[in-house]
Amino acid sequence: MTSVVHHRTATVSGLEVFYREAGDPQAPTLVLLHGFPTSSHMFRRLIPALADRYHVIAPDHVGFGQSAMPSPQDFPYTFEALTQVTSDLLDQLGVDRFAMYVQDYGAPIGWRLALRTPDRVTAIVTQNGNAYVEGFVKPFWDGVFAYAEAPGPETEAPMRGALTPEITRWQYVNGVADPSLVSPDNWVHDQALLDRPGNDEIQLKLFRDYPTNVDLYPKVHQYFRDSQVPVLAVWGANDEIFGPAGAEAFRQDLPQAEIHLLESGHFALESHLENITQYIRDFLGRVVA
Repeated sequence: MTSVVHHRTATVSGLEVFYREAGDPQAPTLVLLHGFPTSSHMFRRLIPALADRYHVIAPDHVGFGQSAMPSPQDFPYTFEALTQVTSDLLDQLGVDRFAMYVQDYGAPIGWRLALRTPDRVTAIVTQNGNAYVEGFVKPFWDGVFAYAEAPGPETEAPMRGALTPEITRWQYVNGVADPSLVSPDNWVHDQALLDRPGNDEIQLKLFRDYPTNVDLYPKVHQYFRDSQVPVLAVWGANDEIFGPAGAEAFRQDLPQAEIHLLESGHFALESHLENITQYIRDFLGRVVA
């Protein structure tokens, strides 16, 4: 039986926040936090695959997907600000404790949620969501950090290149053994949202803010050591943004971390949905009451 997925909007601090929701609200909650440049759209097939057992919530971050896109003059596009909106949404929905699935940008948002209220997080699934510098792959990150350190026309140009249709498609198909498994709808959908007037400035602001996530890593590692939160890393091993060293690094502070490297890329759900679903169901079935 296919689970019903609801498409909802909540008003959070005056902003419309879109989220997908499925499953019994009395069941353990799993929060899905998407990455760049996509939205909860990346979880469209995973949500019904888990909702028979879990209460699944997948929000669109502000500036992404179907959520509000205020101008940078009206909203501080930082990872801290995106975390605040996510935290307020979960409070509004009455979610006290939750496991989380983080990918790309969803990871630093998830880490911030955990640092704020460690006892709320029951388990973590990370799919190409970094918490260690070991996972950063050159030259992608060299460009990000150069731009963040010295914003200007010369350093901005490569970052604007990351907002083009070619790079959006590349993020989906690079490293995938059989690219025909990846629907073109993904990058067409994402690019249409990136191309909205003013969205480029939003993305550039977040690029400039990214080093704050790395600055937070020592506190994140301390949280891992103190909590020994159960972690499952299911990772597209051929990702040239967050490489497999980022998955292996979790064992530095979490010796019991479960790590699975898949023959896929940055958006591994597109080619390995069934594998990832099974890993998640097995993992959460053991660690979440």
